[in-house]
Amino acid sequence: MEKLTPAKDRLLKSKNNWMDGELRGKVLVLLCAVIMISATISITIFLGTKGLQSFIKNGVSLLEFLTSTHWNPTNQAKPEYGALPFIFGSFAVTFLAALIAAPLGIGGAIFMTEIAPSWGRKILQPIIELLVGIPSVVYGFIGLTVLVPFIREHVGGLGFSLLSGMIVLSIMILPTIATIATDAISSLPNSLREGSYALGATRWQTIRKVLIPAALPSLLTAIVLGMARAFGEALAVQMVIGNVRNLPSSILDASATLTTIITLNMGHTTYGSVENNTLWSMGLILLVMSFAFILLIRYLSSRRKM
Repeated sequence: MEKLTPAKDRLLKSKNNWMDGELRGKVLVLLCAVIMISATISITIFLGTKGLQSFIKNGVSLLEFLTSTHWNPTNQAKPEYGALPFIFGSFAVTFLAALIAAPLGIGGAIFMTEIAPSWGRKILQPIIELLVGIPSVVYGFIGLTVLVPFIREHVGGLGFSLLSGMIVLSIMILPTIATIATDAISSLPNSLREGSYALGATRWQTIRKVLIPAALPSLLTAIVLGMARAFGEALAVQMVIGNVRNLPSSILDASATLTTIITLNMGHTTYGSVENNTLWSMGLILLVMSFAFILLIRYLSSRRKM
């Protein structure tokens, strides 16, 4: 039997250790993936099962639930389970917040990447990222003590309104949109800018006609991610939107969202009751909308790679 030299022996030990480490790494990564997939499937099955109980077990009409504007589950004579005001409130406050945050976020990204000197981004980027770390309850408290009285005194209404909710949410999703938009624009190749300048285009023409169209899929992804966060926000919106059961007729009227009604009522219902199950149904709507946002983001990402 051939005797191994010290060098060959060290080489074989190193190779074996490397293979053992690679195997452990593969097992660890596979385990993490299995846990993530299992958690997602489990949450989906659990929420789907609980959310459908009100329609299957309790006999609540799906059409009434989605289209009726009357919500009074505690009425013993004729309980009503119309979630349309809350569904409308969630969509309204989300889209209105995106209308404010999207231009500001993309405009700030353009300023940091194309206009401001190098020190400008070093100052603005940490400031924008700092907004991400502020808890939502702080946004809601500031909106409650500053924004709501200001709207009540200078704009009209009670102050608790869609307008208050959309302003608070727009500030909360602004860092998400601005950060992703900044990365999208800064990742564009310099050849696009140089080619545009070589053809005689000005800086603004280059930004408007070259850079923004080239980064458009990524910019849309940033907006959708911001909307996804806004749609699921509960505490900050709950503190300023008013939480009423009626459809708003203007942005100065109070409203409610799916998340605010769930957080306000879930603790006051009996587990397994019809009202409790309808709140789970609202949670199922939130889950379905989250999946819709994810699919939209995937679609926009695929367009970016084409």
